[in-house]
Amino acid sequence: MVIDADVAFLAQLEHVAEELLEKHLATTKEWHPHTLVPWSRGRDFEPDYEWSPEESDVSPEVRSALFVNLLTEDNLPYYFRDIERMFGADGAWGEWVRRWTAEEGRHATVIRDYLTITRAIDPVALERGRMAQMSGGEVPEPPTACDGFVYVTLQELATRISHRNTGARIEDRVGYDIMRRVAQDENHHFLFYRDAATAALAMDPSQVVKAMERQVTGFAMPGTGIPDFNQHAKAIANAGIYDTINHYEQILEPIVLRHWDLEHVEGLDAEAEQARDRLITYIGKVKRVADRLRTRREAAASDEQLASV
Repeated sequence: MVIDADVAFLAQLEHVAEELLEKHLATTKEWHPHTLVPWSRGRDFEPDYEWSPEESDVSPEVRSALFVNLLTEDNLPYYFRDIERMFGADGAWGEWVRRWTAEEGRHATVIRDYLTITRAIDPVALERGRMAQMSGGEVPEPPTACDGFVYVTLQELATRISHRNTGARIEDRVGYDIMRRVAQDENHHFLFYRDAATAALAMDPSQVVKAMERQVTGFAMPGTGIPDFNQHAKAIANAGIYDTINHYEQILEPIVLRHWDLEHVEGLDAEAEQARDRLITYIGKVKRVADRLRTRREAAASDEQLASV
């Protein structure tokens, strides 16, 4: 149930939701998971089957990314619960919530079918991970609609980046195409939320800027309930699939600083001004970390190149 303080706020943005939903429906294309899966490469699993990494040429870090990406998608029922709680079940907001859920539901289907057919990941470990993830039901729970707009904007874009970079590291055109297709959905979802947040920022800049500070400084991907998440996240970051560099260069800098133009938002109350100052300082720290990481990687790559000569 939408919290009382957000009811009037969302009602004022109802026309925005209608326009963004119409735009979304006009720009997205229907697709079918079953047409992307290489079914002819599959075979039965014998009763005594035990998976081995040698069955696939997928690297360990890409395997970690696929594991996390799929189990994150599996948690859709809990995301639906939160999205409906924040935005409601009625009107354009409710229609969007259901459409978003229907589109997101394809992702776990196509990724799991691909991984099962190609045996890229241990299917037993994957199912046990799914059971653990969904039994816990751990997901971010933004406290207000403004927090929700900001969080899902960051999260959908981060998910798009992760899916796309994962696919680019799969040495299989089918796997690449599947992850690209899923990433395209995530991009459409990101655009809806980004533009909804932009409209909210124009309507109530103080509340949105305070939400920005909370959500940017406390940001975590919605996979923290996945078994061994930190270990997988480290492997994913070390491979450059999703790391601090991606987070700053593809999310914080282009969206928070440029698109939402954080430094020049007008009409802020005193509390929001302080929140903006803290957030700008925080983003500056993230940039410095990203710069150091890039320098270390470039040095390591140079050393590796010299060693191979």
